Formats: sequence, C-alpha cells, structure tokens
Amino acid sequence: MGMGTSTFVVRWVNLLTMLLAVAVIIFGVWMSTNNDGCRRSLTFPVLALGAFIFFISIIGFLGACKRSVALLWIYLVVLLIVLIAILVFTVLAFIVTNNGSGHTNPGLMYKEYKLNDYSSWFLKQLNNTNHWKRLKSCLVKSEQCRKLSKRYKTIKQLKSAELTPIEAGCCRPPSECGYPAVNGSYYDLSFHSISSNKDCKLYKNLRTVKCYNCDSCKAGVAQYMKTEWRLVAMFNVVLFLVLSMVYFVGCCARRNAASYQSKA
Repeated sequence: MGMGTSTFVVRWVNLLTMLLAVAVIIFGVWMSTNNDGCRRSLTFPVLALGAFIFFISIIGFLGACKRSVALLWIYLVVLLIVLIAILVFTVLAFIVTNNGSGHTNPGLMYKEYKLNDYSSWFLKQLNNTNHWKRLKSCLVKSEQCRKLSKRYKTIKQLKSAELTPIEAGCCRPPSECGYPAVNGSYYDLSFHSISSNKDCKLYKNLRTVKCYNCDSCKAGVAQYMKTEWRLVAMFNVVLFLVLSMVYFVGCCARRNAASYQSKA
C-alpha cells in the first residue's frame, strides 16, 4: 500500500474514532446525571472507554499526519494489545454463555429457567451475596413485576404472553409450586404446594419481595446476561475484523513513514 494511501486511511479512521470517543464521553456524562444508581454504576466504564478510544485515536492521527515512526509504533503496540484483549474476551464470552436454556411448560408460552443449567462463572457471580443484593435492589426499582398486572388483564393473557427471563423468574413463583394466579402479579399462596423447590416458600406477593430471593430469579438474570453477552461477543467479532484491517493499514503507514525518514 502506498505512503499517501496508508497515511490518509489511518488519519481519517482515527479522526472518526476521535469523534466517536467524544460522543461516548458525552453519553457517559449524561448517564451520570440522568439515571438512577443502577445505571449510574456503568458511568465509569463508559467514560474510561471513551477516554481510551480518544487516547489511541489521537496517537494514530498524529503519527499519520507527522509520519512519526515512534508514534505509529506506540499506536500499533496499543492496537495489538486491544486486538488480543478483544479476542480473549470474545472467546471467554462464548465459553461462559455456552450453557443454559429455558424449559417449556404445558399451557405456557414463556419459558422458565433453572440456575444450575448455567456456567460456574454465572453461578459464582449470582450467588455472591453482595452482588445479588445490588442486583436485587435494581430489579425492585425497575418495577417490572408491578407492570405485569397492567399489561395482562386476564390469566389467559398472562399464560399466552412471552415474558422476559427476568419477568418469568423474578415476578412469579415457579410453575411446579402450583399456586393459582389471581392476576399478573398476585398469586393465591393459601394453596398447599407439595413441591420440594425452595423457591415456593421464598415467593411472596409483596412488591419488594416477589421471587427476588429465588434461584429462578437468578436464573432469569443469568439468561438475560447470556443474551447480552452473546450480542457483545458477536459485535466484538465484527470489531476485531475491522480493527485487524486498521492494524494492517497502520503497519503499512509505519513502514512507509520509516522509509520516508530514511530518505529525508
């Protein structure tokens, strides 16, 4: 690849990523001022990501503009570390999310989830008392369960609904408990359940209790995290391919810059 072409590509790619980094930082600042504590916890990673993208982009941009071999070397080394990190994270994400799937029940459109179906990493995270206490607080604040009775007016509508994993696991007792549903968010607990599932005793109709202490709720969160991680992993595959091409162009730009300096 020619000197002019490689430096032009590196320059403009990094200019675009600098603008992207500024947008990410602005979004992070907005998150810190316009969200509750649950989403606000993501603020620091978003701001750190934006700052890192800006840092690596400005090195690549200046290196291409000035044809600086030193800056382009730093740019390529950092970019190589990023590529390795993306590759490792993506492989681990696919391994961690390989297990776990929903179980169907007769007469219900939605699936139910069992915690032991998921990987040991998910089990370790969700069984950590401090982690779960924080997650449970966010689930209660979201009021997803309270909205079910407004969204589904009859029991028939509830049974034919495609509930999310969190709604199916945290807002209702497992089907094996046998508690009759009064509406979308209230169950008749006077029914004597013969199930040995401990979640049957943990479920309460109280808005702040529901099945938030149940393994079925943790399993619903695990399924949600699995889906999100799979999406991130697939995005990372595309990102890895794009950055690999940028890395190749950067190598050409560095080689051309070194050739240019040797002739100067």
